[in-house]
Amino acid sequence: MSTSQYALATLDGVTGQTGWDSAVFRDRVQGALDAFVDEQAATLAPLGSDADRLVREAHTSVSGGKRFRAAFCYWGHRAVHPSPDDEDALVRACASLELLHASALVHDDYMDASDTRRGRPATHRQLAAEHRASGWRGDPEQYGAAAAILLGDLLLSWSDELLRRCGLPITQVAPALEVFDRCRSEVIAGQFLDVSVQARGRADVETAMTVLRYKSARYSIERPLHIGAALAGASPGTIAELSRFGLPLGEAFQLRDDLLGVFGDPGATGKPAGDDLIEGKRTVLVALALDAAPPAEAARLDAALGTALTPEEVAELRAIIDASGAHAQVEAVIEELAGHAVTALDRADVDDHAREVLRGLASAATQRAV
Repeated sequence: MSTSQYALATLDGVTGQTGWDSAVFRDRVQGALDAFVDEQAATLAPLGSDADRLVREAHTSVSGGKRFRAAFCYWGHRAVHPSPDDEDALVRACASLELLHASALVHDDYMDASDTRRGRPATHRQLAAEHRASGWRGDPEQYGAAAAILLGDLLLSWSDELLRRCGLPITQVAPALEVFDRCRSEVIAGQFLDVSVQARGRADVETAMTVLRYKSARYSIERPLHIGAALAGASPGTIAELSRFGLPLGEAFQLRDDLLGVFGDPGATGKPAGDDLIEGKRTVLVALALDAAPPAEAARLDAALGTALTPEEVAELRAIIDASGAHAQVEAVIEELAGHAVTALDRADVDDHAREVLRGLASAATQRAV
């Protein structure tokens, strides 16, 4: 069993204790996504083979993954409305968040010049390679970039469409769409904050936390909870209770991702060792290390960020981060934030079964290896 499969099996075990089969849920979300993309493929078929290639990449972009965003949306709904009126429609609504996530990943990979995603070439690399292999005119890299931008835009458009056409009454969907609108604006603005931080080549801990919160934390957990709850007609008070659980948990989730970006196993993450260091990510982890490391080591880390690094250099930078205490500090913050989230969940006026599943999801989101 691969590390990725192990992580999913761990999630299955955690949620299985509550009687929820998360593997079945993931399959249902995948089925909803595949059916929707197939429907779009039929609509685009008159455009010919190039549209087919774009749709093929869309299928690849929405395949696999842990489906945390869909799961938090689903259980945000059931926290308010324990017995959904239309399970299939609810799953389609939850799947819309995975289209948003796929869009963000396609764009993020291009902006970060990433070579891989989940162990396969990133979209811009794949399409550039096809251009090169076909002997077409122009710059293959520019073609790959254009294709990635357009695919990301298409997936973003589809995310809104799938939520609107999920099958639930528009009176239920409308409040969720309002949250979804805010969510998409936050993700895009947060991504621009991240790009700007990398361009300036510096970020203190507060700035790095702001990027983390808006680029990832809110759209990964808090907003999916809100969207699911809004579909169930949740009151503003319930939405606020879910925020007290979802926001700190989302921050812990992204901090774990930041650790994996430096210390993760490439066989599990599908990314090169120390990928965030090579990409020059100014994360909370890096900001803490730069603050705490001795001046010479901090200067070495700062200068190396965003450069081509050998495995030996990655190991050297990891050692600097470890010795600074930043690694241990981020682990402690993850534990503290997850604790705050679970305490807030315990106090929330939500369905008890949903509470137990959400507690398990919280553990899986913050203790994962991928």
